[in-house]
Amino acid sequence: MTVISAIKNRRSYRGKYKPDSVSRENLTKIMEAGLAAPSGCNKQTTSLICVDDIEILRQIHAVIDPPIAKTAPALICVLTQRIPAYRDKCFAVQDYSAAIENMLLAIEELGYRSCWYEGHITDDDRICDKIADILNVPDGYELVCVLPVGIAEEEPVIPVKKDFEERAWFNSFMGN
Repeated sequence: MTVISAIKNRRSYRGKYKPDSVSRENLTKIMEAGLAAPSGCNKQTTSLICVDDIEILRQIHAVIDPPIAKTAPALICVLTQRIPAYRDKCFAVQDYSAAIENMLLAIEELGYRSCWYEGHITDDDRICDKIADILNVPDGYELVCVLPVGIAEEEPVIPVKKDFEERAWFNSFMGN
């Protein structure tokens, strides 16, 4: 699979997963892809915890309300550190976003499905803090996203995208 085909075929998957486990080899490849992402001023603010232990997954799912990805055999938790970089600006959001997209593309290439769950777990109810407690995440790190990983039971819904010409131009803004 080429990078371009992975980009075009990747879909957010919110359905049920098959019970097949994801090998540690593939989970490592996925996390390595995430950590290979660029980071502002090379501060490398993104860290990852992969959970594939059934009991720990149960504990995490017990604190996620409403539930998500309960049948996924693995969950990659994305952590960030808010470290000042260039001119005291922090690029943590850009760093972890690049890491997440790299992982989503690796997940696609390896034949799995996932979904970027951030808002659901970082909302006012702070599910992210409850998950961080379960995983013994130390102070100074913030859990910002979870990515379920597994084989989809059904094909994901293909979203309708606007035409290229409505969102991209050459040399000047040409919108309506």
